[in-house]
Amino acid sequence: MCRPRGKFITFEGIDGAGKSSHIEPTAAFLRGRGMSVVTTREPGGTPLGEKLRALLLHEAMHLETEALLMFAARREHLARLIEPALERGDWVVCDRFSDATFAYQSGGRGLAREKFLQLERWVHAHLQPDLTLLFDLPPVVAGLRIAVQERGPDRFEQEALDFHERVRLAYRRRAAAAAQRIQLIDANQTREVIENSIQQLITRHCL
Repeated sequence: MCRPRGKFITFEGIDGAGKSSHIEPTAAFLRGRGMSVVTTREPGGTPLGEKLRALLLHEAMHLETEALLMFAARREHLARLIEPALERGDWVVCDRFSDATFAYQSGGRGLAREKFLQLERWVHAHLQPDLTLLFDLPPVVAGLRIAVQERGPDRFEQEALDFHERVRLAYRRRAAAAAQRIQLIDANQTREVIENSIQQLITRHCL
């Protein structure tokens, strides 16, 4: 008997929104309900993807080079990890996916929307997340959180406030265009309230 296809859940939001800290609690919530769960991140998720991540986060490059590398890492990620896991019936919980490229490279940096759409159609026309949780937070608040991190900021986190404002607005436009898939979470709440919201949304949309 074939196992049913797994579910694909992504976490999105501007730097400093706190989404990454909720990946493992969400995986634990799903495992507690009997699901086999794979957690991963973008850019990254594979040995090659992690090498590309280091370049993307720390090396200056042309905007289109940046977008192409993001999708190159994503194609490898899909082929090596995400698609096989979903076919096995595993649930995949991923820190960022193509919504991030729309927000950062198109919204933040100005990549032409049609170029983004061409890359998205080429790399994963057949696949979108089953549910995307968008952690929404004013960039001023996010910046204060980044400032107290123990590690140094990467080159995206170092961008000026207006860049992060554009990224946030692009995320919200993307959410409005895909209102069923992308669910907003007010990230300016306590950890406990946010975790409860995540669990309610996953239960309503995926379980």
